[in-house]
Amino acid sequence: MGSLRAFWEHGDAVSRAVALLLLAMSVSAWVLILWKTWLLRRTQHDIARAVPAFWAAPSFDAGLERLARLDREGVLQPLLAAATLPPAPGTLESNGRREDQLTRRLRDALHAGLRHLQFGQVALASIGSTAPFVGLFGTVWGIYHALAGIAVSGSMTIEKVSAPVGEALIMTAAGLAVAIPAVLAYNVFGKWVAASEAELEGFAHDLRQLALDAGHAS
Repeated sequence: MGSLRAFWEHGDAVSRAVALLLLAMSVSAWVLILWKTWLLRRTQHDIARAVPAFWAAPSFDAGLERLARLDREGVLQPLLAAATLPPAPGTLESNGRREDQLTRRLRDALHAGLRHLQFGQVALASIGSTAPFVGLFGTVWGIYHALAGIAVSGSMTIEKVSAPVGEALIMTAAGLAVAIPAVLAYNVFGKWVAASEAELEGFAHDLRQLALDAGHAS
């Protein structure tokens, strides 16, 4: 803590700006990590409960009611709507085959749900890839600033060099401390999103077949 205070007191505007940038990146990363952990775990739990409950319902309306109650993040209900709502009359979509209409609408609904689950992934990847370089820049600038100050004073000893250089190296450690959690979280969330995507694709495929069977039966 004393080294951080000394770095802040001895640093110039650029060094302080780099430190504040790393702090903002760290806060943003942890907010995303905590929020996405809650979101993705909640979504996985809802999918695991809602899909079997829908197929176990005695009627379509009962299944719709169960799905609406259990799908708290709204990633399953758009698929159901896409499989049941007819296309708008007088559009190019309405002139296509029913199989193609279902495929198009289900694909669009699936992509919308995945965008919701993937939100924040780009930010985590950007923080994880750039934070070490931001910290390294802060270290290089801090060393330059410290050596320039020592040169101006006209007295350069190992004691006077080691203290400011050691303080500047803190920025490299800070950059790594910001980047490592962001990279680890990005990888874990990628696996969770992929698992949810597989479940949603399977549900969309089953809904498409159900809609086609219902159309043939009618």
